[in-house]
Amino acid sequence: MIDDSGVEEVYRRLAEAMPGRTKNAKGPKGQPDAFRSCISCMLSAQSLDRNTAAATKALFKLATNPQDMLALDDDAIREAIKPCGLYNNKTKSIRKFCTALIEEHDGVVPSTREGLMSMPGIGRKCADIVMSFTFGEDVIAVDTHVHRVCNRIGLTDAKTADKTAQQLEERSPEWALRDGHFWLIQFGKRVCRARIPKCDICVVQDMCEWYAAQRDRED
Repeated sequence: MIDDSGVEEVYRRLAEAMPGRTKNAKGPKGQPDAFRSCISCMLSAQSLDRNTAAATKALFKLATNPQDMLALDDDAIREAIKPCGLYNNKTKSIRKFCTALIEEHDGVVPSTREGLMSMPGIGRKCADIVMSFTFGEDVIAVDTHVHRVCNRIGLTDAKTADKTAQQLEERSPEWALRDGHFWLIQFGKRVCRARIPKCDICVVQDMCEWYAAQRDRED
């Protein structure tokens, strides 16, 4: 992995090249409260953004709090969230989440990572996204783009997104935590793309371990 001073330099370069957190940035899927943010994150698993948006829109027309959600029957929930796929399992997860939220937290979504991850259906990524967007905490949420970018460059050396998140938390300077998610995801979508990365315009090309490995193979 890149050493600590290199990690700071990568963030500095990304901060200069990427827009970061803008005032219009909305997480997850622009939901207005913690409950809907959690549900939206759960629905987004293995789903395209447009399909998740369609599912959340349909579901939140029916219910916007755990009590009303539990009042719906499974068929109503399944029908609403069909666009995002895996609707049978996601329906079960929504019901378990709402039940636990009422029984263990009086219907109030926990504001800590530990509290969020104790809830059915909420993993590290969802917890960090809700913490960042809903509760304003400085954390770097790791999705597929962030996971790919960090392990390509050498910011982390992890096989799973959760491990990447853990290493980022340990290695990232405090000043980078607020916007780090945005710099990395923007960089992953615009430059360090999955199939054909644009290495010719990469601002960290000279520091990237993956790029160096490709050059070594060519030589």
